[in-house]
Amino acid sequence: MWEVVAPGELVEARLEAAGAALRRAGFHEFPELGETVRLASRAAEEACAHVRGRALFGAHAALPWPEDPLLRLWHAQTLLREYRGDGHIAVLVSEGLSGLEALILYAATTPKMVPLLKGTRGWSDEDWAAGEEDLRAKGLLGEGLTLTERGQVFRQGIEDRTDVLAFPAYAVLDDAECERLAELARVFGRAVVGAGLLNVG
Repeated sequence: MWEVVAPGELVEARLEAAGAALRRAGFHEFPELGETVRLASRAAEEACAHVRGRALFGAHAALPWPEDPLLRLWHAQTLLREYRGDGHIAVLVSEGLSGLEALILYAATTPKMVPLLKGTRGWSDEDWAAGEEDLRAKGLLGEGLTLTERGQVFRQGIEDRTDVLAFPAYAVLDDAECERLAELARVFGRAVVGAGLLNVG
């Protein structure tokens, strides 16, 4: 028999699991934690004023903010990720790309991520090969997992348009604060990989 679990319990369990993993990696002791929380929270809170058309972000934005600084950072980063992600999906759909095609275009710029992308998304080798052929037919992918010149321009255009759609969240920060948040995000990102919390191959 399946055990019925309330959605709220699942959300709480995810938050607890994230906090436990980040603490095991020592993130709660990072001297930059407070500064990162302040900047990320400001941007995430501003994003909440621009929910229209962003379904997944909107669902996360409806969740309460945790009090614990580490969990507050987790929530803020989740909001910012999903805010950009919903915009990214809108651009991909506007270009007529399937989910698999979009994934392969991304993988072409980061080939070491292919095993992780296949494993976490459940694509078979056959599906992946068919997706590559579809992109070759569109002139976006060359031999192997390499973008054609047209493919490079096409993918950069997608990223540029996605960045424009993500801009409202960061408009509340000045240029120096945006640069500082990006710098801090890189520090935390490298720490996530270094602690083994994300295996990128």
